[in-house]
Amino acid sequence: MSFFLTLLLIFIAGAEPKVAQPIQDAKHFSYKKASGSNLVLNAFFPFDHDPSKDKRPAVVFFFGGGWKGGNPTQFASHCRYLASRGIVAMSADYRVNSRQGTSPFECVMDGKSAVRWIRQNSVELGVDPSRIAAGGGSAGGHVAAATGTITGHEEADENLFISSKPNAMILFNPVYDNGPDGYGQNIIGERFKEISPIHNIRKGTPPTIVFLGSEDKLIPVSTAFKFKAHMERVGSRSDLHIYEGQPHGFFNRGKNGNYYKKTVLEMDKFLVSLGWLDGKPSIKIP
Repeated sequence: MSFFLTLLLIFIAGAEPKVAQPIQDAKHFSYKKASGSNLVLNAFFPFDHDPSKDKRPAVVFFFGGGWKGGNPTQFASHCRYLASRGIVAMSADYRVNSRQGTSPFECVMDGKSAVRWIRQNSVELGVDPSRIAAGGGSAGGHVAAATGTITGHEEADENLFISSKPNAMILFNPVYDNGPDGYGQNIIGERFKEISPIHNIRKGTPPTIVFLGSEDKLIPVSTAFKFKAHMERVGSRSDLHIYEGQPHGFFNRGKNGNYYKKTVLEMDKFLVSLGWLDGKPSIKIP
């Protein structure tokens, strides 16, 4: 993308409240236009990556914010780290209530569109279409988990022959139960089973890693163990890391206790175990 086009995107983001501010040191790709908004993937590439010669794994992250707000910058540091390790890493803008007046259903549709766009453009991006992970935190974790579990809620004008399902999921205190005992039913209503990940686990759900604080007031630890049990019941891998005494959002960079680094280290190990990364993690914990 040219420098001037990047500046134009930034100018539009500043003047138009219907998009999130792009991450300035990323490359920007428009993956969807919806609700009057141009939705962008903020992409970080390995320094030695040549799309014409090799196909790298990819990870796309979705920010948290209760389906109401949030910004792709939340996962910029995660993306930079993964790019330094050899992965094409992206942080997606998607529709939220404060900018587009949308509901969680549209959030899920945008998540699916992002995964599909990456797979559809894998040749140009230098991405292996069979190694695409969806990740996110809180409501963004819901979006990521929904891409791996929910059927339907696809954009009719997209090429539905190209799958919107990721090959792995990386979930930070995710909202993955939207039922009466979970989070968000007051927003989603009686249709919760349509987009509640824990209610849609089936054979073939991608391998998943989950990070959760034991003192999370939004996502009970019991829900995390229930999700893990459901996953393993259908034969899917489900790694669960509980961090004692930690609240919702503990994993974000800048929080106390080096939990950003601790969770990134485990994310790296998970990707190594899948065969997506080689060598030792480069992140260091004091």
